[in-house]
Amino acid sequence: MLPGIWITIQVTVYSAALAAAVSFVVGVLRTSPLWIVRFLSGAYFEVFRGASALVFMFWLFFALPIAFGWQLVPMWAGVLALGLTYGAYGSEVVRGALAAVSPAQREAGIALSFTRWQRLRRIELPQAWPEMVPPFNNLSIELLKGTALVSVISVADMTFAANLIRFTTNESAPIYTILLLMYFVLAFVITRLMRLVERRAKAGIGQAQPPRGGMLGGLALRRRSTTADPVTGAAATGGKQ
Repeated sequence: MLPGIWITIQVTVYSAALAAAVSFVVGVLRTSPLWIVRFLSGAYFEVFRGASALVFMFWLFFALPIAFGWQLVPMWAGVLALGLTYGAYGSEVVRGALAAVSPAQREAGIALSFTRWQRLRRIELPQAWPEMVPPFNNLSIELLKGTALVSVISVADMTFAANLIRFTTNESAPIYTILLLMYFVLAFVITRLMRLVERRAKAGIGQAQPPRGGMLGGLALRRRSTTADPVTGAAATGGKQ
């Protein structure tokens, strides 16, 4: 199953890069003042949000050669299907984060005679980016798990390798248990990397950084909050004052 890990990582990275590009392009276009641009970008969002990634993958791999004579390599058919589908989900994250930027910030850019692109690059995107990172983290993990779909078009990822081993050894429980653990480890690595990106993004605009650590960090934060004085906010020292 070790070669399948590298294939899964490749599919995840390529699909995430395509999904990120689609997310920002479509998300920004959905905030355009031109109604035709908003309509076209919104149509893309609705179509790909409502379409099945697996069925779209089948269409790219099996129907596209029949309709247009273009035969895609199995990996690239999977990357296109996953990237375009999850890019539609990500575009809603971008649109929502841009809409959350204070209108006063946009008005300040207009007062400074900034163009639409300058306002996006210098004012809106830097403030919206920290709000995009947590939803993008969830989408990245969902994308990682979605890469298992490429095994149905004969891409030799971890799931494809696990199925081959199961057919050979007739052992299901140990093989799929190992597969679950492998996906968990990769998802954990993605989460740690995205937490680092989130801390740097918030520090870049002077916001408070999220607490470090996972479950243990959350327990420590909860303990500090429960022992804090309800009036002054200072930590309780015990005993009567």
